[in-house]
Amino acid sequence: MTSAILSQASHLSSPIPFHLAFPVRDLAEARAFYGELLGCPEGRSSDAWIDFNFFGHQIVAHLAPDECGHRSHSAVDGHDVPVRHFGAVVPMDLWQAMADKLTARGTDFVIKPYIRFKGEPGEQATMFFLDPSGNAVEMKSFADLGSLFAK
Repeated sequence: MTSAILSQASHLSSPIPFHLAFPVRDLAEARAFYGELLGCPEGRSSDAWIDFNFFGHQIVAHLAPDECGHRSHSAVDGHDVPVRHFGAVVPMDLWQAMADKLTARGTDFVIKPYIRFKGEPGEQATMFFLDPSGNAVEMKSFADLGSLFAK
């Protein structure tokens, strides 16, 4: 059944937006980080959550301080990647502009901007950083987006 659903969606000319809800310790911090620093437009909100347009996808910061932070890492290309993370694949010029802005703002990167899997299938620019609640965010880019799922 799942493969039938996926094959029906494969004809779409653009990806289906995803929805992700995640915990934050403070909504004002989330608003400043996602809205102001990353430039994600705000959608609906309440005193318990905020919707953001995260590069065409809907993310929702829910006030849940006790659930915040990442806890585990996994070895990838010689780096300790936070296991629980989310992010976006953006064009290379936007990725570089974000890397420059975050570096200029003194961001404490979990993994500094670099090219991962250099010279291999799936070569990509990547960087990892934490939001104020300790949620890990990865921004990545491919010189060739066709290699997104390369083996």
